[in-house]
Amino acid sequence: MSVLRRVLLALTAVLLVAGPLPAQADPAPPGVLRVGTEGVYQVYSYHDDAGRLTGYDVEMITAIAEKIGKRVEFVETPWDSMMAGLESGRFDLVANQVTRSDERAAKYDLSDTYLQTGGSILVRKGDTSVRSIDDIRGKTAAQSITSSWSGVAEKAGARIEAVNSFTDAANVLAQGRVDVVVNDTGVVRNYLKVTPGAPVEIAAETPDKSESVFAARKNSGLLPEINRGLNEIRADGTAARISDRFFGAGAQEAAHGSSTWDMVRRNLVPMAQATVTKTIPLTAISFVIGLAIALVVALARMSKRRAVSGLARGYISIIRGTPLLVQLVIIFYGLPLAGVVFDPFLAAVIAFSLNVGGYAAEIIRAAIGAVPRGQWEAATTIGMDYRTSLRRIILPQAARTATPPLANTLISLVKDTSLASAILVTELFRQAQIAAAPTYDFFIMYVVAACYYWVICLVLSLLQSRLEDRFERYVTR
Repeated sequence: MSVLRRVLLALTAVLLVAGPLPAQADPAPPGVLRVGTEGVYQVYSYHDDAGRLTGYDVEMITAIAEKIGKRVEFVETPWDSMMAGLESGRFDLVANQVTRSDERAAKYDLSDTYLQTGGSILVRKGDTSVRSIDDIRGKTAAQSITSSWSGVAEKAGARIEAVNSFTDAANVLAQGRVDVVVNDTGVVRNYLKVTPGAPVEIAAETPDKSESVFAARKNSGLLPEINRGLNEIRADGTAARISDRFFGAGAQEAAHGSSTWDMVRRNLVPMAQATVTKTIPLTAISFVIGLAIALVVALARMSKRRAVSGLARGYISIIRGTPLLVQLVIIFYGLPLAGVVFDPFLAAVIAFSLNVGGYAAEIIRAAIGAVPRGQWEAATTIGMDYRTSLRRIILPQAARTATPPLANTLISLVKDTSLASAILVTELFRQAQIAAAPTYDFFIMYVVAACYYWVICLVLSLLQSRLEDRFERYVTR
């Protein structure tokens, strides 16, 4: 079993080099305030045509930080992962339209209210059945379930259809799949301004008001300073100027003058950079480590020792029985609660490698099992030990059998890297979201991203064909 020992030693070295960070996430340097924000939430937190992070919430917290003598370092995070990121210490504060509620006040430190907004009810054009919030009772509302507006719609008697974002909600409404959408008036009005051809309209306003606050971990000690800064920017007129810039007359009009094709051309290079610097390395590193794990697990799975075989079976069962996204979230957001903190890219590598290892182990085991038993016996007859037989006789033949399914695993991994956006890795898919946020034109940017993924997978398919031809030529049947 010396091959198994060698692979185990190699994996141990990898873990030592790419081990966990200290028990706490790296503390922010003195004078730096780390702020979690979405980066794709129009009006409040998004990237402008120049790629600069901007928005009402972004500018407000930046101005507040200047007043209290701090520099802001933004950590862009999907909304559904925002509070998990805060609790795990990925950032110090959330500035992303967090709505004040008793439940949140009990769990987090909340600042004074920095914005109060109303809600709007969006319906398809021509739908006259909704005139007030009471009229949505019994209707289906598309809502992000982590948004406070979902609670407003549910309280009014609507049936909630969960979606990931306001854009998704507006799209399914336009397609006639739901009846209404309830959301922040500023967001709704901006959407209608940016997409004037959308077949939706505002039917009514809600009596509910949303109080937006900044959120920090409980007993963080940050809020007195944040509140002081907020009062100062209100007193000197900075808050009013920021509000006028994003909600005043003519706001956003200049920012959206370019065409869809201008947006595509402008973002081709950033998306290519995300592909080269994140998607491809993440795929390559994870696949190589995953293959090493798979070989270890496959050999363990074939062991005659029940304890070793049982551990391998358990690992495979866990990996194949749980969603990859859940594995990512547990490693990135769950482990910090136990004092183990990983960098986003490293966390993604670990999750993808473990996932590949679980699936590829069964492929390798089946490929080794497909080699005729006589090959083992012949190798033993000429004096080869287990290690030599495995390396020179069995694995080369098994590799030919395993190549097609392993290639499929690699191609699937390329596409699965899009899930890394959930743990703060700005790979290709996340870059497409950032590019589309100012104009809500997600469809075209997703098509462009799909083309990038397709090209990568096409290249891998060609390499697979060449590798199979090489095996056919040099490996005897």
